[in-house]
Amino acid sequence: MFEFRFLFITVVSVTMSFFAQTEMLPAQQTVTSGESPEALTIVVMDPLCDRLACDCVEGYAQRKYEVLGEYLTDRLQRQVDVFWGESIQAALEERDKTADIVIGKHSVVMHNASDLEIALSPVAQLTGSDGSVMQTGLIVVRSSDAAVTVSDLQGYRIFFGPEDCDEKFSAPRKLLLDAGIELQADPEISGACSEAAMKLMELDEEVRAAAVISSYAEPLLSGCGTIEQGDLKVIGISDEVPFVSVFLNEQLPADIQASISEALLAAGAEEKILTALETAEGFLPYEGVPDGEADGEPTASGAGGTAGESTVGESVAVENDQKKSSR
Repeated sequence: MFEFRFLFITVVSVTMSFFAQTEMLPAQQTVTSGESPEALTIVVMDPLCDRLACDCVEGYAQRKYEVLGEYLTDRLQRQVDVFWGESIQAALEERDKTADIVIGKHSVVMHNASDLEIALSPVAQLTGSDGSVMQTGLIVVRSSDAAVTVSDLQGYRIFFGPEDCDEKFSAPRKLLLDAGIELQADPEISGACSEAAMKLMELDEEVRAAAVISSYAEPLLSGCGTIEQGDLKVIGISDEVPFVSVFLNEQLPADIQASISEALLAAGAEEKILTALETAEGFLPYEGVPDGEADGEPTASGAGGTAGESTVGESVAVENDQKKSSR
């Protein structure tokens, strides 16, 4: 009888202990499931954002991407942190972060990601205030120069942009080659449009030279006082190449990538986003490079060609007229 009671008490004690421990599990799981999802990181390399551009031209080149970060945080129900830099590594320097979303000049991001061996895929493009997602390279000479079209540039010194800037390197080079211009074997490179413009203006009058600037930078050159309006004239416009694109890290889970893409495409309905990003329609789906072009090697057909004479400051109107005539 004593042995039976002892066994019964032991079994009951073990059983009660088991249920007591089991009742604690849901509370532990609730804490785990209630944890906030890991924050996402946006790297902004857009040359027209307020952290990377000057504020010389009112209402231009002052895009505020922190507003997009707040929008995505609310939409995705997870923290979205924003960092700025001219490269991914510059933006995340000394930070233990992974670039989940990268927004910047299409060709520059592509080159940067390749150098860092980061797999990024473009999913959207930001429209400008004119509704376009494209940009061009403008070939300029001094206003006093006799050159009128790109065909007149044989034997000229030409200042190109870095190779990772399609609108200042591959696109205008193709335009010049198509016009029969022999290019220097070792091209002269200027890191910034302002640098190229200044180099051109500082040359002796008898030196025949031209420079390539980005179409989006044209308003800033005179607006910031780098040159005076009328100092330079546009004699050639390259073909269009993609401007600001949004890339997602391919390491992100597919469902998260889908959620981000959906949120970006819906952002155009938010007036605060349109204002903060100086955009007409927000983000549009990325559709790849135009027909007949390849990333990094755009052709110089379509809108590209000679612009005749127009001073810097008038080039936007000239470019728009050429686009209309090519449609």
